Amino acid sequence: MAGDQVTLLVFWASPFGMRVRIALAEKGVKYEYSEQDLRNKSALLLQMNPVHKKIPVLVHNGKPVCESLIIVQYIDEVWKDKAPLLPSDPYQRAQSRFWADFVDKKLYYLGRKILTTKGEDQEAAKKDFIGSLKLLEGELGDKRYFGGETFGYVDVALIPFYCWFYAYETVGNINIQAVCPKLIAYCRRCLEKESVSKSLEDPQKVSDFVVMRRKLLGLE
Repeated sequence: MAGDQVTLLVFWASPFGMRVRIALAEKGVKYEYSEQDLRNKSALLLQMNPVHKKIPVLVHNGKPVCESLIIVQYIDEVWKDKAPLLPSDPYQRAQSRFWADFVDKKLYYLGRKILTTKGEDQEAAKKDFIGSLKLLEGELGDKRYFGGETFGYVDVALIPFYCWFYAYETVGNINIQAVCPKLIAYCRRCLEKESVSKSLEDPQKVSDFVVMRRKLLGLE
């Protein structure tokens, strides 16, 4: 909407921040990008998200919206004239929310466990992580995107993790392409969209960041 002031408080490597960046790009919304130091949180971040004190936060005309999936839904509702992300059918909307929630509850947490553990704990996380990817691949089936022919909400929720796959593979010694080729082909299709390719970070840069964090945790 003309005259809107939009600011995104974000950390470069956050897949949750990338979701919001993709959604804003899909809608053609211009915004100010505000990189946050998560080890030294800014007064603005603490003011805009006093409950969780986390990124991303979308500040729209001075009003903060927190939590990435809630932000993406908000963006879809406010800028509804272009590139709808959630389907209009109530059942399909519910299914989209289910799979986006699955990404958060399974993919994110299991991926994090791969990156922050060793030994048996890591092996168990790897097994569950691959299982979750296979479930997502099964849900995708032969569709172009999760919602069919149109890039949408589940795609926005999932695709940022693609630039973390290399880190999961490197640290966990796994090969996602070998076990989920259709899912990887889907990710590459998504990258053909400018809104995605310009919002995702370089996988090598993400992996280097992860290795540095593991060294700080004494895991390397």
